[in-house]
Amino acid sequence: MRCELLLGNEAVAAGAIDAGISGVFGYPGTPSTEIFETIQLHAARLGPVSAGGVSADWAPNEKVGYEEALGMSYAGGRCLVTMKHVGLNVAADPFINSALTGVNGGIVVAVADDPGMHSSQNEQDSRILADFAQVPVFEPSNQQEAYDLTRLAFEYSEEVNLPVVLRMVTRLSHSRANVTLSGDNGEVRSASLKEAGGKALPDPNDWTLVPVNARRRYQRLVNMQPSLVRDSEICEQNTLHLTGSRGVITNGIAYNYLREALGSAADDWSILKITRYPIPVGLVRQIVDHCDELFVVEEGYPHIERRLNGLLGLRGLAVRGKLSHDLPPTGELDPDIVAAALGVPRPAIPDAIKGLAGRPPQLCKGCPHADSFRAIIEAVQGEAHPVLFSDIGCYTLGVMPPYRAVHSCVDMGSSISMAHGASRMGVHPAICTVGDSTFGHSGMNSLLSAAAHDANITVFVLDNATTAMTGTQDSLSCGQRLIDIILGVGVNPEHVHVLEPKPQKHKENVEIIRRELAHRGLSVIIPQRSCIHVKPGRPVQATVGGQCSCANGE
Repeated sequence: MRCELLLGNEAVAAGAIDAGISGVFGYPGTPSTEIFETIQLHAARLGPVSAGGVSADWAPNEKVGYEEALGMSYAGGRCLVTMKHVGLNVAADPFINSALTGVNGGIVVAVADDPGMHSSQNEQDSRILADFAQVPVFEPSNQQEAYDLTRLAFEYSEEVNLPVVLRMVTRLSHSRANVTLSGDNGEVRSASLKEAGGKALPDPNDWTLVPVNARRRYQRLVNMQPSLVRDSEICEQNTLHLTGSRGVITNGIAYNYLREALGSAADDWSILKITRYPIPVGLVRQIVDHCDELFVVEEGYPHIERRLNGLLGLRGLAVRGKLSHDLPPTGELDPDIVAAALGVPRPAIPDAIKGLAGRPPQLCKGCPHADSFRAIIEAVQGEAHPVLFSDIGCYTLGVMPPYRAVHSCVDMGSSISMAHGASRMGVHPAICTVGDSTFGHSGMNSLLSAAAHDANITVFVLDNATTAMTGTQDSLSCGQRLIDIILGVGVNPEHVHVLEPKPQKHKENVEIIRRELAHRGLSVIIPQRSCIHVKPGRPVQATVGGQCSCANGE
C-alpha cells in the first residue's frame, strides 16, 4: 500500500490506471480536465496499448471521444471517458444508446459537474441524464472514494454489461487529500489487465441498433432495473445510520458538508448516505419509517428529493430540502448553508475575510484575442446595429470591459449558427467569434451550412494554437489544418483571410475586416497568433490557395 496526496481528479485517474484501462477518451472541460491529463502523463511511461499501455489522445469533442471508447470496448478494452457536465449533452447520443448495446470491456464515464457555475453555462446534474439512460451512477464524497469507486465501477460495468457514470463535482475534483493506493502500481495494473483481457467479440446483433435489435435490447435494459436497484440496496457504499428521529438523506460531497455542519452531533441524527444509484429504495424506506423529520441535503438538482416526494409528497412526513426552500435551489452548498437549514449554530465569519474584493476573470496581458477584439470594435464603428455572437473559450471574456464585444454565448459551436440565423432576419453585420478548438469541436458543421447558403456573416476563427481556457491542451484544428478545413467546406478563398493580431498590424487588420463586412456573403477571417502560455515562436504559415493571405504578406 502507498499513500499519495491527490486531487480528486488525480484519484480518479489513478483508479482507472490501476483498473487496467487500455484507453482514456474525452475533451477538455473544467472541472474534469486533470483526469485525462494525469493519465496522459502515465501513458508515456506505460507505452503503447499493444504492450499493456494506455491510449491517451484528446478527441475533437465528447461525442467522438465516447464513440472511440465504445469501439475500444467492443474490442475488449476497458475505457475511461472524461468530460464536464455539459459535455455529456454532446455525447448523449452514443451514451444513451450504449445502454442498449451494453459493453464488452468496461466503460466508466467520469463526468464533473459544476454547481455554482464557476466555469460553465449551467449547473445541470449528470445524475438526471444517467437516470434517463437507465445506467448506474457512482458518486464519491472524498478523494479516497474517488479512487476506490473508479476501480469498482469498471468491475461493475463488466458485471452488468452497462456503462457506469462516475459523478464528480468541482470541489471534489479540485481539492486534495491523502489517498491510499492498492499495492505497487505496476502489479495492480498487470493483474487488472489480465482480468480484463482475452474477451471475445460481442454478438453483432446486440450492437447493431436497427429496430428489431433495439427493441430487444431496450427490453433487456428495462428488465435489469429491479436488479440494479437491489445492487444499490445491498452495496456497502450506500450507508444507513439510524438513531434519532431527525434524519438526513445526502449524497457525494454534500455528505462532507453535513458532517462538518453537525460536528459531534452527527451521531444523534439518522443519516442515509447515497453513493450508488439507482436510488436504493429499501434503504430510503427504512429512514422514512424511522424519522419524524427528514431533510434531503444533496449537491445538484433535487433528484433524490423529487423522487422521494413524488407529485403529492409523503403522508404524515414533511420532507425539507431544495423543493421546500429550506436549502437554496441554485448554487453550491457549503457547511454554513447546511447548518442554517438544519438549525445548527456555526462559528461567525472572521472579520479578516469579510468583504474580500471579487476578481472577475479577464483576458491575460498580451492575449492575442485582445488585439483581435480591438480591431473588430474599431471596424464596426459607424455600423448602426452590429451583432457579435461568441462562443465557449477564453475569448468569451470579450464580453467584459473594455471590449463589450460579445452579445451572446450559449454553447459550444453556437456562434456561427446563431449568426447565420440572425442574418436570415436581415441582421447586418452579423459577426461571430469562435476559437480554433471550439471550431473543431462543433463549429465545422455550422460553417458547412453557412458556406452552402453563402450566409451574409463574417466569421472570426481565433487561432491561438491551443485549447487555452482549460490549460493549453492540443487543438486538432489550428494552423494550416484549420485553413484546409475552412476551404474544404466550401468557403470562397477570395473571402478567407489570415491576420496577425498585433498592435503594429492593427490598421491593416481593421481595413481587411471593414472590406469583408461590406461583402454581402460569407467571409472567414482567421486572426492567428499563439496563446502567450504556449511555447513562443510558432510561425504564421497558413496559406490560402497557395498564397499567404496574412495582413503583413509574409
